[in-house]
Amino acid sequence: MSGRPERTISHGDLPATPQSSVRTVRRAAASDKPSGGLGGRLFLAALLATPLAATALWVSYYFSSAAERVRSPLHALLRPSGLVGQSFGILGLGLFLFMWLYPFRKKLGLVRWLGTVGAWLRVHTYIGLALPLLIAVHAGWRFRGLIGLGYLAMVIVAASGIVGRYLYTRIPRSKNGAELSREEIGNRRRALVTGIAADLGLLPEEVEASLERVVNPAGVAGVGGTFLRLFSDDLVRWRAVSSLKRAWGAPRDGARPVEPRILNAAVKLARDEIRLAQQIRILDATQRVFRYWHVAHRPVSITALVAIVVHVAVAIVMGQTWLR
Repeated sequence: MSGRPERTISHGDLPATPQSSVRTVRRAAASDKPSGGLGGRLFLAALLATPLAATALWVSYYFSSAAERVRSPLHALLRPSGLVGQSFGILGLGLFLFMWLYPFRKKLGLVRWLGTVGAWLRVHTYIGLALPLLIAVHAGWRFRGLIGLGYLAMVIVAASGIVGRYLYTRIPRSKNGAELSREEIGNRRRALVTGIAADLGLLPEEVEASLERVVNPAGVAGVGGTFLRLFSDDLVRWRAVSSLKRAWGAPRDGARPVEPRILNAAVKLARDEIRLAQQIRILDATQRVFRYWHVAHRPVSITALVAIVVHVAVAIVMGQTWLR
């Protein structure tokens, strides 16, 4: 990768937004942002809570020696082929296979009744985070042989999924998960600046000057440099938002103090605008790293799939199941 600065779009490259349309453009900018929603967070909490609760309830069994387990009255219930153990295995298998529908959903493009690609990705990510715990309970927190290989691959997939999700959210997208063009990003940024200026009674140029000072214009080099820049931008944005809130909330000569509600709304818009400004400056580098991540993520995912399918087939052939 070269170290040259990425191409950017400034507010001046775009037509001015009429002040009479401030509320309209603010609503458009806000509604176009992807969001996970309460339902998604509750779904993830349920997926994580179920295996954690089972582990806490039967912790004495799961972390006892092999000899102690065999003598335990819980063994018939909690072993991998037992009612509870295999139920977790079946749940994990079903969710794992469901995750593989996401690549096919992406290929279908815009099919409204199937839901957005962004929503599918969120479910895909949530399941990927919970699967290692579900399979750990199924395996009785012991990993040997082929299941150990499959579990290791699954943990690697989950860890890489966290990285992939981080990169995914650093590429500006619409609510349906589609990448925004540079023109769309620029329009959204102007809408945000116009909204901040209207809230605070400032000129858009003054707002732009305040926001531009916190964005590092330097380029990045290499995969490691891109990640370091992304992490640095997150920290800079957090500090900048706190600083802007203090500056904009301070009394100004001849002006009434900004109401807390209005100040908080302006700061929220500022956070979004700074994020977009940071993302557009290293967009090309982030997209390249995201492509590299895809190349590495896929073979490990396939390894996990093959290991799990073989494990399930062997368990069925050997009769290690309570299903008849």
